[in-house]
Amino acid sequence: VQLQASGGGLVRSGGSRRLSCVFSGGTFSRYALAWFRQAPGKEREFVANINWSASSLNYVESVKGRFTISRDNAKNTVYLQMNNLKPEDTAVYYCAAAGPFFEMVTLGCGTAEYDYWGQGTLVTVSS
Repeated sequence: VQLQASGGGLVRSGGSRRLSCVFSGGTFSRYALAWFRQAPGKEREFVANINWSASSLNYVESVKGRFTISRDNAKNTVYLQMNNLKPEDTAVYYCAAAGPFFEMVTLGCGTAEYDYWGQGTLVTVSS
């Protein structure tokens, strides 16, 4: 399995950005997906996850109401729509995948729960 993230860049505070992550090398619909981020000098933290059917979405408290995770199983792609961005959202954003699953599974926010990682895309929010 390979994950290729894109969509990062420089954005002003209050602006929006959409990250994409293309999945290959497996049956996308059998995998749970997530976004994590890592700010300079900090540990990688969970941002959001989505199960294989998109029936379960979870977010870290700090992004609730601003970020939306979604998936398009026809395009093998997971997205992170980020609105009302703040300087504290500045980080390298990583997509991650876990699976394959053959029954409904909802994963948590730990990095160890995810088997595959993309290379990261940098989002910088200026004040």
